[in-house]
Amino acid sequence: MSHTAHIPSHRKPRRSASKLALRAGVAGGVLSTMAVAGAAGPANAEPVTETIEMPTLTADAVLSAAVSQSAEATQQVALDLELQAQEDAAAAKAAKSAKLAKAEAERKAEAKEKAEAKKRAEAEAKERASRDSERTTLSASSNTSATGSAATVVAFLKAQLGDAYVMGASGPNSWDCSSLVQAAFRTVGVDLPRVSQDQSVAGTQVGTSNLQVGDILYWGGAGSAYHTGVYIGDGKYLDAANPGKGVVIQDLSGYPASGAVRVL
Repeated sequence: MSHTAHIPSHRKPRRSASKLALRAGVAGGVLSTMAVAGAAGPANAEPVTETIEMPTLTADAVLSAAVSQSAEATQQVALDLELQAQEDAAAAKAAKSAKLAKAEAERKAEAKEKAEAKKRAEAEAKERASRDSERTTLSASSNTSATGSAATVVAFLKAQLGDAYVMGASGPNSWDCSSLVQAAFRTVGVDLPRVSQDQSVAGTQVGTSNLQVGDILYWGGAGSAYHTGVYIGDGKYLDAANPGKGVVIQDLSGYPASGAVRVL
């Protein structure tokens, strides 16, 4: 026996011709069957699969879209800025018009106030001149009769109507209650005390139910009165009432006096 008889061969064994023929026959049968099945199918059958075409985006198309969007955004910003500028201009114009209107209104109000102040001053000057004339006439007259004296006192008092009330003042344009009474009786030569306490006991005490024109009225106790005035008839009296009223004519029924003294 050769020394190489037991070494196996490394080459693959060849397939036999019969096996190859068998495999070829099977493959041909399968293909023939598939061909027959395909031919037997309906002529108008739809394909099983469908191809969807996808758009192809090129670099130029992308760039063009970006440029278009940028242009639109820039145009919108420009429109917004223009609108804002128009609104700002309208607001500035309105503010300027309002400022001018306010200044004009203030100017007219100031002019009106000055005109009214001038008118009041002229009226006050005219009234003051009339009072001064009446006072001069009263000072020049001399009537010593009781009736005449009372009338003179009342005339003087009425000439002071509208004057101011100022505590401690003694005329000629502002008074307190007792200084007005004192000045009125001085025109007929009667010298009264300055304060209301002393005036309330300066003459003959008379009841308030039996008053005559020219009687001095007082409020409070005799000798401790806090206010005085003069009876002018018809249930009325004239006095320098208070800072709010000044020199006025009032009704005794609204503020009854405590007592009265007669000096004429």
